[in-house]
Amino acid sequence: MDWLLNPWVITIIIVSVVVSNIAAIKYTANMKFGHHDKTSELLKKQQEVENLTHKDHAAENEEKK
Repeated sequence: MDWLLNPWVITIIIVSVVVSNIAAIKYTANMKFGHHDKTSELLKKQQEVENLTHKDHAAENEEKK
């Protein structure tokens, strides 16, 4: 039990935990999670809004006639 409280053993344990955590962070930083293209999604939503606006204006024009 005395060797476990040795400062060198404690230092080695702490350094190994820190190094393993850094390695895990570097590994997970490069993972791919099904890349979503936000610009294309925003463009689709914008086109949907424009289509609904045009349909709404067309319906208003027909009601006025």
